[in-house]
Amino acid sequence: MHMLNVGHLVETLARFTYAINDEHPETYEELRPGYVKAINTLRPEGLPAELQGFKIGYEDSPWVDHCKRQEIFLHIVGPASPSDGPTREEWDRQIIEALDLIEEIHPGLRQMVDLLVTDIIVLNSGADGGGSANQMPGVVMMSPGSAWLTLDYAMCIVHEGLHTGLFVMDSVYPMFTLSPDELSKDENRALSAVKIGEKRPLHAALHAAAVAVPLMFMEHSQGETVLVDQYTDSLRDACDDMQTKRDLFTPYGRLILDEMTDWAKADPINFFQVGQGITSEEFSGYRPAA
Repeated sequence: MHMLNVGHLVETLARFTYAINDEHPETYEELRPGYVKAINTLRPEGLPAELQGFKIGYEDSPWVDHCKRQEIFLHIVGPASPSDGPTREEWDRQIIEALDLIEEIHPGLRQMVDLLVTDIIVLNSGADGGGSANQMPGVVMMSPGSAWLTLDYAMCIVHEGLHTGLFVMDSVYPMFTLSPDELSKDENRALSAVKIGEKRPLHAALHAAAVAVPLMFMEHSQGETVLVDQYTDSLRDACDDMQTKRDLFTPYGRLILDEMTDWAKADPINFFQVGQGITSEEFSGYRPAA
């Protein structure tokens, strides 16, 4: 699938950075700095990303104040309580171990995270989940549940990282023929693969279906089945529902939808195909129609 392919992400990030910076990254080593320069023009003033690596923040991070002012992720930042030193140390440890686990599950997923994620803000808010937003590219908001294991941290980072990747892809190759406001109208909503049985704006439904794929893949790689069992049918239903609105997708959007639908409809689900597709040259290129 193009949406999970590292080669496609690299090509798309290069086009994204050129469109904003008016500079071509000449080497892979120049890609992340170019991406950071680009997203720093989109992020709030005074909240830049680092050229390499990522920063871990907590409830005293300026990102939390920004979210409160802009009313972003209020369910995460609103109830966040103060965290002490040992709690922060444990969060830091879990995040580092989660990155190692992502690398172990598939180096391509770690490469995606290293390219896209610049900040991880960890909060004790009881939300038991995460968040990312187009107006905060590179930032992962995370509220770990009390029972979270390293795999849960890893899946949250990949989940939110892919949302950022989809934002970049949609910026370079628009996926829809209508604006987000139009896609939010009742007649343009589609079933969510994650919020099972709920209709979401079409662009949100596509994102939900897309991020379900690596979560299922990661869990399967660790011999777990909770999300696989939970999402298999809902992902198929979501893809079927989105297919009824094909006229609202661009050719690129249909490509993303069709690849995901073909994978989801297979019985049994082929997780080897996901792992292979992350680095396969088959999905690495895309030439927009003239």
